[in-house]
Amino acid sequence: MSTVVGDPPPTGTHRWSAGGFTLELTGGSVVGNRYRANYDVLHVDPALPFAAVADGMGDGEGSRRAGAAAMGTLVEQVRAGWPATGPGPLRAAAAGAQAAVRAAGAGRPELTGCTLTALLVEPDGGQGWLAQLGDSRAYRLRGGLLELLTVDHTVAWLGVVHGWYPADSPAAARARYQLTRYAGHPDGPEADLLAVTLRPGDTLLLCTDGVSDQVDYHRLRDLLSTRQPADAVRALLDATLAAGGDDNATAAVLRVHAPTR
Repeated sequence: MSTVVGDPPPTGTHRWSAGGFTLELTGGSVVGNRYRANYDVLHVDPALPFAAVADGMGDGEGSRRAGAAAMGTLVEQVRAGWPATGPGPLRAAAAGAQAAVRAAGAGRPELTGCTLTALLVEPDGGQGWLAQLGDSRAYRLRGGLLELLTVDHTVAWLGVVHGWYPADSPAAARARYQLTRYAGHPDGPEADLLAVTLRPGDTLLLCTDGVSDQVDYHRLRDLLSTRQPADAVRALLDATLAAGGDDNATAAVLRVHAPTR
C-alpha cells in the first residue's frame, strides 16, 4: 500500500511470521489543516516486512514528484532484492531513490526533494535495517523507554547538539527547514544505514515531522505503549490534528511478538 493523499489508517493490520516471530505493521496519513494536499507518502508493504515514509519539501509539484519518485523506486528495488540479507538491499534501494528524485527534478525550476525513512526486516524476523535521509524519524519503544533511533539531517540538529542555540529558540526553528541531506539533494548524499535488532515486545514507529513536531515525546510514548498498532496510528494522527494539524502527518507502527511455540 502506497498512499500519496491523506487516506485514513487502514482498519486491518498486516502480519508476518518470520523465524518464529510475528510482526504486525500498519500505517496511516492525514492532510492536516495547513495544506490542501498531502505531500507525505506512506508505504506499508502487503507482502514483505517493510515500511517507509517520505515527506516532500514544499507544497508544490516538485514536492509531489519527489515523494512519488522516491517511494516508487524504493519499493521496486526492495522487492527485487528480497530475500537477501544484510544492509546491501536497503542501501541500494535508498541510493536508487536518491537518483530517481534527482532525475525527476532535472530541468525543473522548483525544488524537487523529500525526506525518506524506511525499515526492512530480514527474513528471520530478528534483524531490521533502517535507511534515513532528512528529518522524518524512526523511534523504538522497548521496556517502557522510547528512543529516537535516527538523526535529523538538519542545521537545527547540528546547532542544538553543538550548542549554537537553545532547542526552543527562533534560530533553531528557522534551521529546522535547512536540510543537510535529503532525497534529491544535488550532491546525492548517501542515506544513514542502521542495524536494529528486534526483540519480542518492541514497537517501532516511522513518522514524518508532522507527527514528531506536533506530538511531544511523552505523548508519543504513551500512545505507543497502550494501544495495538492500528489504534496507535489512529491516536497519533488524531493527536496531530488536536495540536492544530499544522502539517501533513504520517505514521507507520510495527510491533514484534514472541516466537511461536
